[in-house]
Amino acid sequence: MPSRFFLPRRSVGSSLTYRQRLATLTCLACVAGLCASVQGVGQTFAATAGQSVPVAGKAGHAPAARVSARHAHAVPANKSVQAGGAEEVSVASNRTARSGGGGMMRLEVAPHAVQTVTKDYINMRSPTSTPLDLVKNLPSLNVMTPDASGMQGGSIQSRGLTDLDMALMVDGAPAAAAKYLTEDIDSENLDEVSVTPGSAARDLPVMSAAGGVLNSRTHLPSEKMGGMVDFSYGTNNLSREFIRLESGEIGRTGIKSFFSFSNTHDRSWMGAGSNQRKHIDFGVRKDWDNGSNAHLFLSWNSEDFVIDNYPTAEQFSQYKHTGQGYGRSANPQDVNYWRNNNDHWNEIFLTAPVHIVLPKKLTFDIQPYFSFGQGWDASPGGVAGYTNPVTNSLVGGNYASTGQAVPSGTNMTNYFLENEARQVGVVAKLGYDIDKHNHLSFGYWYENNQTIQSYPTATTLANGAASGPTASAHLVGSTFGQTAGYELHSLFIQNQSRYLNNRLLINAGFKFVMSNTWNNGWMGNTNHPTGSNSGANTTEPLPQLSISYQINENNQIYVNAEGDYRQPSATDLGWLYAGTPIPKNQYSIKEELGYRYHNKYVMVDMSFFNYNVTNRIVDQYMGMNQFKPMSIGGQTMRGFDFMIAGTSYHGFSPYASVEYLHATQDSNVYDPNDNTMIHSKGTQAIMAPRVMANFGLTYTYKGFFANGSVHYTGPQSVSIADDQRIPGYVTNTLSLGYHFKPFGFLKSPTFKLNFTNLTGSIVRTGAMGAVYRGSDLNSHPVWSGSGSSTGGLGYGNSFMVEPRFTMVGSVSTSF
Repeated sequence: MPSRFFLPRRSVGSSLTYRQRLATLTCLACVAGLCASVQGVGQTFAATAGQSVPVAGKAGHAPAARVSARHAHAVPANKSVQAGGAEEVSVASNRTARSGGGGMMRLEVAPHAVQTVTKDYINMRSPTSTPLDLVKNLPSLNVMTPDASGMQGGSIQSRGLTDLDMALMVDGAPAAAAKYLTEDIDSENLDEVSVTPGSAARDLPVMSAAGGVLNSRTHLPSEKMGGMVDFSYGTNNLSREFIRLESGEIGRTGIKSFFSFSNTHDRSWMGAGSNQRKHIDFGVRKDWDNGSNAHLFLSWNSEDFVIDNYPTAEQFSQYKHTGQGYGRSANPQDVNYWRNNNDHWNEIFLTAPVHIVLPKKLTFDIQPYFSFGQGWDASPGGVAGYTNPVTNSLVGGNYASTGQAVPSGTNMTNYFLENEARQVGVVAKLGYDIDKHNHLSFGYWYENNQTIQSYPTATTLANGAASGPTASAHLVGSTFGQTAGYELHSLFIQNQSRYLNNRLLINAGFKFVMSNTWNNGWMGNTNHPTGSNSGANTTEPLPQLSISYQINENNQIYVNAEGDYRQPSATDLGWLYAGTPIPKNQYSIKEELGYRYHNKYVMVDMSFFNYNVTNRIVDQYMGMNQFKPMSIGGQTMRGFDFMIAGTSYHGFSPYASVEYLHATQDSNVYDPNDNTMIHSKGTQAIMAPRVMANFGLTYTYKGFFANGSVHYTGPQSVSIADDQRIPGYVTNTLSLGYHFKPFGFLKSPTFKLNFTNLTGSIVRTGAMGAVYRGSDLNSHPVWSGSGSSTGGLGYGNSFMVEPRFTMVGSVSTSF
């Protein structure tokens, strides 16, 4: 593998240097926080979904004056807020009145951009939808998904960055990567999905927030015993069953819980193969009269799915013009047989936030979280005795530790074995009402993240399936592996101030992150010698300052500025050879200016943004779900997002959004493949389409409902040299359904049909990663097509393709 080249920190294209701008932003945040803290009970402001609600009330610390941090939202100025004495504060708000476009847009008041889809919209979509499917029509996102069955997640492009630069969360706790986001929660248990494309609160446990935050909020257990069930069947032999049981209040304890199970099966839409997923969600909730609450969400996921082949430009062109596919083979004698291209994975996810109201204007929040995954990926290892680079080293090698030679013509399997993918952390925060205007909070965040992975090789079973990396009778030769990860400590402080009858909000915060990163090789070979280790100790200052002003009940303006960073994830590090220098942290300085307007008919949201990024980290796709991180210098991204939605008028609720993005590469980049410097400075940044647009329309009449949406993504560069591009494209969805009247114990019998890619378009929706040049030869063999017994090396990037036309029919009811 070629060595990496990392450009040093450099000044960005502005009148102030990078360090001067960071110092200025830090000073502004600190000064604003200090000044606010010595002014004249302010309530916590909902800087992101899931934080406390600003409430206009009397000074003091009335227990009822705090609204649950688990399911509260910011209340706009025109909502009624009633104070009935020091012990009683009630907030009146209607969920439907606060959303437009049939739930495709929600009214926001945070001092930064927030884009949210609500339960109304989620309920219209297919039960197979992942959180990524649900946010496809938000203005700042281009979402690419490899299938329409919800078995896999996908990828995100956001304001010139990717999902690797975003914090993906469930109930404010770090979740799986975008490609595997479906492992954490079923769509029926999603109450809303919010995206803050340019901001991350200082108290969130995030180490990759340059692209903002995507947070999925889970279902709250019902007050009464009951549940819901749904069944789905659709294209590609899709079948799915889901059931959720609600305990209601258990005795008189105030404790409520739910338990759900789903089972999904389908076949690959491209090539041969079938996929299976089993999933459990479990939630428990307890509320106290003084505003304290505790919540636990636990999920388990087990899946076996075919690893997709993502085509090169040449393979895609052949498929589009000749119909020749690039999927896995149905022939068990073929090394590219679908059962020799398998992802087997088990995952547990847990988060347990607790909010405690203390005497003397104090609150305490603690949120532990934990995730653990284990499994393996199988991919073709070539055919023993054939002369290709992948299999030469296997001929004559040890076979099952007996000294046997692998018989010529034997199909081989390469494995990525991950014995542990573990993430454990906790956030503790103490809040204090300084006076009637200011709420100060400070806290500590700890996280430990580690992956233990190895790369064994084995002979394939006689039936063409992968034997599994633990089947000793089939293992060939020695293996090698790595342990990579990081330990992180962080301190944060923030002050939220409200003045002018709560119209003026000033939010100032600062976060300091200290991280120790490692990548250690074991069971060595020439590339990963035992004891060949690398590590890095880094620190990052992360200031934030946001100000919003509610001009009147219909108009709001805001400004937000902050610093965010990204360090390579544990899995990123695992793809680097042990001993390879760890990439420097990516750092971003971001500014945002926004305006919002709403009345009883329409809501409008516009935000202008400017990002400057140094030490930009991107991942190159190596094939077979393998990625390699690399640094490409600096980028600048400027543009605006615009959203507009109407409330229901004669049953119609329209929605539209658009983003314009001018993203450029700020530096030339060294290409280690041919030892030259790419003159990329000033070119369009990679994976950053200039225009994205969306349109949606919802119609409801009595029990009938329908929602249609269209998404457009403009042309984009998919190589750092800007010598490989993909054209713009259009995708679409349609939902139709009917809510029947309750009968018997069936409270909400519903039938719906969900369609994707109605026109059957064959389009590339985005690149799988970054490449230096379109003429670069991929370093990993591309196994594709029936009869492929040897892997061919393709040029340029690999692409995600929009799945063909699909239809899913579902019946559901609560009981």
